[in-house]
Amino acid sequence: MFSEPQPHLRRLFDLADFGWEPLVISQHGLSIAATCKVATLDACEAPPEWTGAKLIGQCCGAFLASFKIWNMATVGGNICLALPAGPMISLTAALDGVCVIWTREGDERRTPVVNFVKGPQSNALLPGEVLRSIELPADALTKRTAFRRASLTALGRSGVLLIGARSASDNFTLTVTASTRRPVQLAFGNLPDQETLRGRLAETIPASVYYDDMHGRPDWRRHMTFEFAEEIRQELSGRRP
Repeated sequence: MFSEPQPHLRRLFDLADFGWEPLVISQHGLSIAATCKVATLDACEAPPEWTGAKLIGQCCGAFLASFKIWNMATVGGNICLALPAGPMISLTAALDGVCVIWTREGDERRTPVVNFVKGPQSNALLPGEVLRSIELPADALTKRTAFRRASLTALGRSGVLLIGARSASDNFTLTVTASTRRPVQLAFGNLPDQETLRGRLAETIPASVYYDDMHGRPDWRRHMTFEFAEEIRQELSGRRP
């Protein structure tokens, strides 16, 4: 069963029988198997120093799905489907996630989540390749984070989803998803002022990158992106908007 039609596919592999460990916590961070269920990820008990792990619950909650979906949908499936509103894309991109890909030749290659998702229902997998896991580094999981999400209806698909992350050394990243056709991440050496942040958003995300579908018009998505970006900046500066 597919949440979106994929008529181009000719062969299916039952990855669920591969027996991959869903979650592996180590000193290096968190490794999430592509077959890990959303419910399993949501129940993850992260080390207390992983302050950024609160995003797991926030992004899992963005599914707004029934318990049946939570117990069947996988992290890798959500990422590979590459829909703008995919909350696992938002989570793993914001936490500097890296996709571990198995090639058809038996090798392995890696690519950041922000580069893996190329556009709506378009990803970086080549024919015959499999997404094995997503690795979240420990340093990203220890960042302070701020989460903002909007949809046109109470139980609707995300129209805008932004995540800000600030490290102990003051590095700041803003990850824009749902409002754009692909994940967009802005990185700063320190927390920017309002004018600098707005300027970078305008420069980095042209009008053509904002998504247009029944869940939100591009002008609304752009407006909310700028609004949420400023709220996140203020929250991570210690001031609530």
